[in-house]
Amino acid sequence: MEPAPVPVVRQHNAITQARYDYTACQLDIFFYLLSRLRRDDTPDQEYTIYVKDVEALTGRQWNYQQLREATADMGSRMFEVENERTYQQLWMFQRVEYIKGKGCLQIQLAAPIRPFLFNLKENFTSYQLHSALKLSSKYAKRIYQLVSQWKDKTSTRTYPLDEFKQMLHLKDPKGKEPELFQNISQLKARVLDIAVRQVSEHTDLKIDYELVKKGRAYDAVRFTIARQQPQQLPIPFEQPAEDARAHAARQHLEALGINQPQLVATILGDPKHLDQLFKFTYQLKTDKVKATKNPGGLFLKICGLR
Repeated sequence: MEPAPVPVVRQHNAITQARYDYTACQLDIFFYLLSRLRRDDTPDQEYTIYVKDVEALTGRQWNYQQLREATADMGSRMFEVENERTYQQLWMFQRVEYIKGKGCLQIQLAAPIRPFLFNLKENFTSYQLHSALKLSSKYAKRIYQLVSQWKDKTSTRTYPLDEFKQMLHLKDPKGKEPELFQNISQLKARVLDIAVRQVSEHTDLKIDYELVKKGRAYDAVRFTIARQQPQQLPIPFEQPAEDARAHAARQHLEALGINQPQLVATILGDPKHLDQLFKFTYQLKTDKVKATKNPGGLFLKICGLR
């Protein structure tokens, strides 16, 4: 017998439930932007995002052209928010400015969407936002965003597959675009299984999914949720961007086994060494650098410190 459905009402689900197809790059910008929101921000607040900070947190590198295309597309996307009384069309940005030679961009949010983003942020801690940035699959990021609404429960509500696919932009409700992963085995392999593995490995939530049949065909999906002990220290988003970058650098050095105080101070005090550290860590994670025995020693050698 199917368990009784959990309550459907969630006050902060307007943006999460929206149908949009953000790339991994766009979701990195989105989650990082959420981490910077403060309740006492002014309506015309500008948010500065340093590209190197995002790269340090995610282990992924985005070039200037990718970022320009990402924010241009995000700015043009319309969010539809509907309740019993009104239907709204909302856009994300008032303005995006790239500062040449500084490696950063400044974002001003559109005023009408700000309350929805603040409500959404209340669903995440700093650790959880860090976790979201660590997920590499765009579907894992979206599903983590979805299940985090229900983290005080043992499962989400049951989502009809049509609704679920529309939320992840796998299916066009108007039928103008081809449906992705129509075969249930494709949906499991390309979306659900990857999301379950990444969310369970990298976040504070251990999740699984149940496919619900109607007759002989699968008709809906429901996610089960269990809390688990975080495996990583949270990134201090409340600190200035420079402090957050130094914090990430210390974590990278610790992972490489570099903990001698003088060496750590030398690396943290030299911007060139820091840039090399983030580059090396990224290459190590993506197997562009092979160093199974002593990666810390190889890094020190590259920097001329050994």
